[in-house]
Amino acid sequence: MSAQIQYRAGIQLESYQVFSDSYRALKEGAAIGAVAPRTAIGLSGKDRSAFLQGLLTNDVQALTAGSGCYSAWLTPQGRMLTDLHIFESGDMMLVDVPADLAQATLQRLDQFLFSEDVQFADLSESLSSVWLHGPQAAAILERVLGGSEGPALRDWPEYHNARAEFSGSPVVVARVSQLGVPGFVVYVEPSRADDLRQALQAAGATVADPAAIETARIEAGYPLFGVDMTEDTIPLEAGIEGRAISLSKGCYVGQEVIIRVLHRGQGRVARKLIALRIEGVTPPRGTKIRSGEREIGFVTSAASSDRLGTVALGYVHRDFVEPGTRVEIDSTLGRAAAVVSERPIPVEA
Repeated sequence: MSAQIQYRAGIQLESYQVFSDSYRALKEGAAIGAVAPRTAIGLSGKDRSAFLQGLLTNDVQALTAGSGCYSAWLTPQGRMLTDLHIFESGDMMLVDVPADLAQATLQRLDQFLFSEDVQFADLSESLSSVWLHGPQAAAILERVLGGSEGPALRDWPEYHNARAEFSGSPVVVARVSQLGVPGFVVYVEPSRADDLRQALQAAGATVADPAAIETARIEAGYPLFGVDMTEDTIPLEAGIEGRAISLSKGCYVGQEVIIRVLHRGQGRVARKLIALRIEGVTPPRGTKIRSGEREIGFVTSAASSDRLGTVALGYVHRDFVEPGTRVEIDSTLGRAAAVVSERPIPVEA
């Protein structure tokens, strides 16, 4: 074996080991890393909840101090402008959006503001987010954020949030699970973010390989805005209505489309986001999904899983969404067999 081949094999083995260690930490311990870049926006003023209530799909006005929710902002045609994590603290609201949409979101908020008592703040330079995922995430965070004096995180419901302290610095910690395991985000001063990561590592957490996070995300069936959801997506197509849409709140932008599909169309949309298990190599984003010679959809995300083989998310025509449906994926080697799976993808499937 030549030295060059040995070098490449060594790099591949090292890369796989990093992935494997990260994946094991995600499933059995705790792993540090963001699913995607996000930016925080601050809203203050007594009208902040009522203001967002008329814009977003979820019941923001029902939030109380320490609670939160996932939501979407739609066009009048019912298509997504962005998704949002929303955390109410009692005296302000922290809204977490995709990093590349932060400025556009701030501008859009300002356009809708008239006489309401609401103030916006771009928090990108004053807060950084550190994410921790895994069965041991709560225990490790509890130790790092003050031990017995810190917050008791183990039994927090999703989107519960509270102020805490890390080595004398104020932080906000919230429960947000994205990878099929408990997940938390800590908002901290940018100058202390690396210190927090190092403290989490010292307490037993692993810095995750991004590929391992992506694999776990796809296994969990968790769609990303900008990847699996875009400005062409209706939330019902992505299957996020259960956590993003309130069916009991008042009017919001795009509500007519959502209600029409749910009530008149019995929730049927032309396409749906599904999970796939694929026999073969990992397909790139945009790869066509077929049934025989019929093109029925396309892949949005794909990864190679040690547990499940090649897994993917993608949109298919509504006639092909039933778990167990057999389809095919285009590849450079011809057609690859695939089967539609539940979301999240079960290990025994």
